[in-house]
Amino acid sequence: MSAPSSSGPLSHLTVLDLSRILAGPWTTQILADLGARVIKVESPAGDDTRRWGPPFLTRETDDGQTENADAAYFTCCNRNKESVCVDFSKPEGAELIRTLAQSADILVENFKVGGLKKYGLDYDSLRAINPRLVYCSITGFGQTGPYANRAGYDFLIQGMGGLMSMTGLPETDDQPAQPVKTGVAIVDEFTGMYAATSILAAIASRDQTGEGQHIDCSLLDCQVAMLANQGANWLVGQRTPKPMGNNHPNLVPYRAYPVKDGHVIIACGNDRQFRSLCQVLGLEALAHDERFATNAGRVEHRDRLEPALEVRLTAFTRDEIIARLEQEAVPCGPINTVPEVFDDPQVKAREMVVPLTRADGATIQTVAYPARFSATPARYHAAPPRLGANTQTLLRNDLQLDDQAIETLRKSGVVA
Repeated sequence: MSAPSSSGPLSHLTVLDLSRILAGPWTTQILADLGARVIKVESPAGDDTRRWGPPFLTRETDDGQTENADAAYFTCCNRNKESVCVDFSKPEGAELIRTLAQSADILVENFKVGGLKKYGLDYDSLRAINPRLVYCSITGFGQTGPYANRAGYDFLIQGMGGLMSMTGLPETDDQPAQPVKTGVAIVDEFTGMYAATSILAAIASRDQTGEGQHIDCSLLDCQVAMLANQGANWLVGQRTPKPMGNNHPNLVPYRAYPVKDGHVIIACGNDRQFRSLCQVLGLEALAHDERFATNAGRVEHRDRLEPALEVRLTAFTRDEIIARLEQEAVPCGPINTVPEVFDDPQVKAREMVVPLTRADGATIQTVAYPARFSATPARYHAAPPRLGANTQTLLRNDLQLDDQAIETLRKSGVVA
């Protein structure tokens, strides 16, 4: 096995990141963690998520006071990037970005359809000066179709894409089902992962053809793709998914169950695991009942099976039943709070928290890249940057501008 590389597998690539909020920055942080140089181009106001708090990072002012800096939200998806503050709504600013694009490998943007054309920063304009450029556009609804010009946000797409029709508590005699979104912006995050995967596929294609291409990646398309088994349940069996709380439409038992001191998750994926569960609970007769012997039978007769399991499980504490079930290789686990997640011995052993110190002395706790490479691991070389922290260096080193030219741009508000 070769020695691990310190530069990362994508260290030969340069990314222009014109995106903001979450889906685009999530994409480019993946690329940055894997070694790509990511130049985050921000307006003078900065990425909106710098203000999406509290909580905020704090910093000490020159007079010794403490003030809010960037929101914690911003730090979750902007590690390992350079922040360059350029107002490309001004012709001089747009020209700076075009110059950078001439030698870039990848550009990621999430403006409205056609929004960058007036600045000469659309794909066709930049392809003319750099045909090797892989240009990824992330939008709510894609570049085509009747909704193409609509703005799209994660919450909206969770609803339109079907996810919220199946999350939340089921309908009861007393109350209709209530739509519930997920606790994180999961559509943005999945779109970021699809976009990063697609970008790397386009780079692989470029290695063979020498030509870049345009990638059209939409939140709605990604959400529809994420419907997975629920989408297949409809397409194959015309079964409309509905809110089922913590129940699974295709597996039983597979949900959170009340115990003496809270809840425990039990997730039986096969008949052997169900039989082992019944043995631990002293319900061997259920394992031999023909109604419950197979998963298909348990799904059909869940209303008869679940109450019997619930009664027995309430005799145990959470830790007692987890210990017993783990001995019998029955998948189970607790419902952890976020503090409990980061205190979990497995999470600690996997070193999932990475502290990074910014140039101003602020230490920021970030979450590690989740995949482990044997030879080219993810790298963590820069904390989420302050707005415009790298502007001066880039103007001098990449664009070869002298102090007078930089000062002229600064006074005219093109850079900050």
